[in-house]
This record gives sequence, structure tokens and C-alpha cells, in this order.
Amino acid sequence: MVTERGVEFLRISDLHAFYGESHILHGVDLVVNGGEVVTLLGRNGAGRTTTLKSILGLVGRRVGSIRIKGVEAVNLPPHAIARLGIGYCPEERGIFASLSCEENLLLPPQTGSGGMSLDEIYEMFPNLAERRNSQGTRLSGGEQQMLAVARILRTGAKMLLLDEISEGLAPVIVQSLARMIRMLREKGFTIVMVEQNFRFAAPLADRFFVMEHGRIVERVDAAELEQKMDVLREYLGV
Repeated sequence: MVTERGVEFLRISDLHAFYGESHILHGVDLVVNGGEVVTLLGRNGAGRTTTLKSILGLVGRRVGSIRIKGVEAVNLPPHAIARLGIGYCPEERGIFASLSCEENLLLPPQTGSGGMSLDEIYEMFPNLAERRNSQGTRLSGGEQQMLAVARILRTGAKMLLLDEISEGLAPVIVQSLARMIRMLREKGFTIVMVEQNFRFAAPLADRFFVMEHGRIVERVDAAELEQKMDVLREYLGV
């Protein structure tokens, strides 16, 4: 098992984040336990992506507390935070287009123990096995997304921060990504997702946090989802 289930992995307390003079996050509080899938919901501009970037230190300034496995990380640089077991898949994917699929997988450094081997990656992502020698530019959007996630699994990261991984993809590919999330959870990975596609996120997440104007305004456990749909519709327009 990658992460001991139920043990606190991430605790964010009174987090404020800034890009230059712009104050984006206004006191975010969030707890994620090992082995959970947590989804951040909200309209564009609510602060969801900034929350992911803040965890890794990819914003201009952070104030508050970000504890990763008990270690205070709010003043650590991104490379040190990555070594605490955090991996980030940005919305733009960021694969190296001129390199082959396999070369992309061989590039990431080991930031922790337990990174997946190429054989394990190809077993989980058979599409990538078939395209291992194809250049990044020749991969479909769905294959590029799978590659972006697979690279993180090579590093040894135990928590995956996934930003809009289903955006713009065909329904059949979205279904493949949903299967991937379920497999990763079964293996003990902890996942924090930013998702606009509520139908994709709804059956996958253990808990949902709704963001608005840089704050968490609602928390919904999976068991409460049906009874709180009216609240979610009000916030999200779903």
C-alpha cells in the first residue's frame, strides 16, 4: 500500500496565496487523509488551481500553514515539497512534444521510493505501451493526459494533484481516466483533483470541497452527495 489509509496526509490551515499584489486565496482550510480521492469544485476563478499550485509552492507568496505528513511546507521550495511525496499534473499537461512517449517516462527524477517501473506503467496504461516510440506530438489528447499522469507515478509521489484531467477529451477517454483513478486509489495513492466535469468527479471522490472567491464554502462527503445536490447546483450550476 502506498499510503496508510485514514492517516492525515495533508492539512492546509488559513492559507492565503498571492500572485504579485493579487490576493487569490483567502484563508483556505482543507484536510486530506491517506488513500482518499478529494475533488475541489467551483466555477472558473474560484481558486481551485491556485490551491494546487500553493501546495507545491508555485505561487508568488503563501501565508498560513501547509503540513504534508506532519512537515510544515509553507516556506519550503517546490523541489523540497516534491520530495515529501507530492506530484502535480498541470492542466496544460507539459509533456515534451519532441520526445517519444518512453523518453518522457524516463525523464522524471526519483523524488521518493516506490516509483513505478516502466513495466508497471505499461500494464496500467496499455495505450502508452502501444505508443512507447511515438513522439509526444503524435499522441492523442487522451494519451497525452495518461502520459502526464504516468510520469508522476515514476517519481515515487504518493499524493497526486490533478488539474482538470478530463477537460476537452472524448467520453470514451474520460471513462479510461476514471478507471485509472479507481486503480490508483486501490493501490493506496492519495489524489486531489480539480474538476469542472462534475459527472466525471461525482462517482470517484470520497469528499468534495466547493470553492468560491478563494475560500472553501461547502464540504460534501460522498454519502451526502444525493441530499446536497441542490446546494451544489446553486454553487456550480450543474
